[in-house]
Amino acid sequence: MIEDISGKSMLALDVFSLSIKALKDHLLETLNKQITGVVIEDILWVLTVPAIWNENGKQFMRTSAMQAGIPSEKLLLALEPEAASIYCQYLPTKQLFGADPELVVAAVGTKYMVVDIGGGTADITVHEKINDRRLKETCCASGGNCGGTAVDYEFFNMMEKIMNKDTWNAFKRENLEEYLDLAREFETRKRAIRPDKTGPIHMVIPFTALDTICKEHLNHSLKSAIESSSFSSVLSLRKDKMRFELDTFINLFRSTIDSLVALISGVLSRKNGDGITQVILVGGFSECKLVQQAVKDAFPQHTVIVPEDSDLAVMKGAVLFGHQPNIIAQRISQYTYGVSKKKPFDPDKHDVNHMEMIKGEAKCTHLFEAFVKRNDTIPPGKVVTTSAKSLPRDDGFFNLRIFQTEKENPIYTDEEGCSLLGSIKVKKTNPKITEKIKVKFVFGETEIEGKIIETEHGKACNFTFDMI
Repeated sequence: MIEDISGKSMLALDVFSLSIKALKDHLLETLNKQITGVVIEDILWVLTVPAIWNENGKQFMRTSAMQAGIPSEKLLLALEPEAASIYCQYLPTKQLFGADPELVVAAVGTKYMVVDIGGGTADITVHEKINDRRLKETCCASGGNCGGTAVDYEFFNMMEKIMNKDTWNAFKRENLEEYLDLAREFETRKRAIRPDKTGPIHMVIPFTALDTICKEHLNHSLKSAIESSSFSSVLSLRKDKMRFELDTFINLFRSTIDSLVALISGVLSRKNGDGITQVILVGGFSECKLVQQAVKDAFPQHTVIVPEDSDLAVMKGAVLFGHQPNIIAQRISQYTYGVSKKKPFDPDKHDVNHMEMIKGEAKCTHLFEAFVKRNDTIPPGKVVTTSAKSLPRDDGFFNLRIFQTEKENPIYTDEEGCSLLGSIKVKKTNPKITEKIKVKFVFGETEIEGKIIETEHGKACNFTFDMI
């Protein structure tokens, strides 16, 4: 369940599904005005997701798209910084602001970082161009919650402090259109602010609605609320405009930009982060000149590039990815994946808290048996196999739980940082016998795929892989 700005709750799956459905229906309606007879099955649909999302989030998006009417076999998920990276391969230098005269992004051997700064997240990946016109990832994806909405939060938090929480919530609840107008106006100012700006910032606000709500809930005007707040010396009203002192407005960006610079610095300081020559900024928030200048100042030894239409780089790259899904020759695993196993207890290796007596024998339980490790190099279509013992059960099903962690060498599946990725549920052909179940996974694509499940007798089984 997720809440809207007025506090009403709704299933997240329904919200995402209806959003995707609106986009899908709009496209089909537009196409059918130009070309008759286009149906949903004629199209390969590409849905973009942040590279830092785990498999649970990706399956959630796939399920949302399917609920919106897009067939699963006609749906491809693209990682957003990967899509932007692909797009940049096709741009002439004149559209890569800050680039060298030659086509640096397209040169074989070029190692560069793509920083996708959207609304909610900053999403970072590192690619190297190889000699078959493909790209390989050299560092596992990373990122954090330092997109443009983090700056919005600082502004709205300031408004809440001026008006108090209850009054601000009443304004959002009772004046939704005016609230959205205020958000759009702040977005415009956020993108337009420049490092060389001097003098105060003036921003149009829905004065009448804000003033009315203050009088109703605070018994005084918006002007009085500002004058009695801690912002009285740096904020004032000029008719229907709010006047910020320049430093006050820029301070709204400070913590977000500092977090972004720290993220980039962290990637550059990794052992496999050496050799990166360029930092490419894409996404809506990358258009902010304060962000561009801060990154250039923090990393003077690197070429900082902002493509033309950087806010559309992910979308345009996703279309290219749909035509060339094999353009990424190598990815780096973001997590360690494995299963839980029981093995004979060894007091020199194992924690006594994980010891369990089974049929008179000391066993160590919840051992993490990894089949892919964090930072492993994964080519597309890499197959890994694991197996587990299936005991007789009345319902005729066998369940295998898959775990994930950001640790490279976890010991136990219940240790801190380990979490359940999902469960594979197998319908057994003979539920009354004990046998081994073999599971094959395919890694290296944008999603993990369960490929084949069979018993030790060689019989294929029907299965589901639930990660939501």
